[in-house]
Amino acid sequence: MYSTYLQSRHDLCKELVQRLQKRYSYASVLGKQVTGKRVTVTTSSTSVSDTREKQCGFVAKIYNGKIYSEYSFSDITAENIDSIEENIVRELTLAPELERTHVDAGILKDEPCVQHFERPESGKALTVQELVERMTALRDRVHAASDKVIQAIMMMETYETSAMFISANRDLSQHYSWCSMYGMAVAREGDVMQEAMVPAAANSTETALDIMEEKTTELAHLAEELLTAELIEPGVYDIITAPSITGLIAHEAFGHGVEMDMFVKKRAKSRHYIDKPVASELVNMHDGAGVRVPAQPSTVSIEDVQNASDFMTDPAIGYFFDDDGVFSQDTLIIENGILRSGISDAVSAAELGTAPTGNGRRQNPSHKAYTRMTNTYFAPGHDKLEDMIKSIEHGYMLFDTSNGMEDPKNWNIQCVASYGREIRNGEFTGKIVAPVVMSGYVPDLLMSISMVSEEWQIIGCGHCGKGYKEWVAVSDGGPYLKCRCKLG
Repeated sequence: MYSTYLQSRHDLCKELVQRLQKRYSYASVLGKQVTGKRVTVTTSSTSVSDTREKQCGFVAKIYNGKIYSEYSFSDITAENIDSIEENIVRELTLAPELERTHVDAGILKDEPCVQHFERPESGKALTVQELVERMTALRDRVHAASDKVIQAIMMMETYETSAMFISANRDLSQHYSWCSMYGMAVAREGDVMQEAMVPAAANSTETALDIMEEKTTELAHLAEELLTAELIEPGVYDIITAPSITGLIAHEAFGHGVEMDMFVKKRAKSRHYIDKPVASELVNMHDGAGVRVPAQPSTVSIEDVQNASDFMTDPAIGYFFDDDGVFSQDTLIIENGILRSGISDAVSAAELGTAPTGNGRRQNPSHKAYTRMTNTYFAPGHDKLEDMIKSIEHGYMLFDTSNGMEDPKNWNIQCVASYGREIRNGEFTGKIVAPVVMSGYVPDLLMSISMVSEEWQIIGCGHCGKGYKEWVAVSDGGPYLKCRCKLG
């Protein structure tokens, strides 16, 4: 249900925008509230707390004809609206030397639209007690599946997001829910310990729990199997990436590299490669909170959003409009190996003279809006997974994202898979290696993609930082890819 608190502050925010419009070329206010629970059940304890996403506040954006500036505040009332206006005028008046160094972006487009969007949780809403009971049963199933498991953890995070965006011509509000879950198992044999983890995400706590229930035995057996894992012999191998690792490549190998606020700062090599080949012609890559399944390239209009009740994919991260009041989209980044577009927030797009893609996101209202990924993924192809495996003379299939990082300025990456399975002469040998570090030059990796499976998956359990901070929820994924990469 949409926030009654934000609803109660709507008219005051509208009044503030009207006051600011008398002083500035552009003015808007974003209000946002996120509530939810984080439930954790371990072998020895149970805890319930507020979601890590919890937030509530407002941010005003103004344009003085030269520079965009923002001012955040925790609440707006009839008693403090005058002081908020005064603070904005005082705090956002810049020294002349700062105004001389501005980048001329022009006034943001402000197409008229008054609309409320709603995506409530699917299925039955479970109480905290019901969640704890089901998660406890799942924990016990993990222990029952292997006597080598010494610790089993079930963690679920649910959140309800409400937001409103008000400008001269826009009056938008939205509400959507989400649930992400992780199951973890720690196995031990002698002095050796290994951890395995599996995700589950959906717009339904019931669905997430059902998904995890199907994975509990697999989770325990994987943790046990990892006790026999060896270190990989460093080298360049033919590999097959499972959807989790495919998503890691999409996110790290190219997603950060096409965030267009990095174009403005001249910190992204990809700005020189628009409409040039950067990957195998088999590669199609997307990003967007408005993706559909199966994803198709789309140009989204206001009318599309107003008429599309199924606009956001489940189980991907989704919203109807971003923190700049721009509608979510499905952006085709790479088309048949050609780099077609980056992703952008509203101000970066204005500075570059391009259309914003609905990727302006904040950690919370007290933080700046940056260009951020949402659902970043490779589109499926036409190959069968079994044919991909048979085509490997000697290599590995890699599974389960651990971590990764990219250098957008030089296109170098380092991605870590939790484990890999050896393939020889088109068959699995039974050997497992862990962990596995992928490294190299992004175009070399993407150009080496020779097979793309028709099977694919988006995994909606991730978080991403901008550098070392600015955390937001993201998802990624895609099909199985056959490519060639340096492993260590």
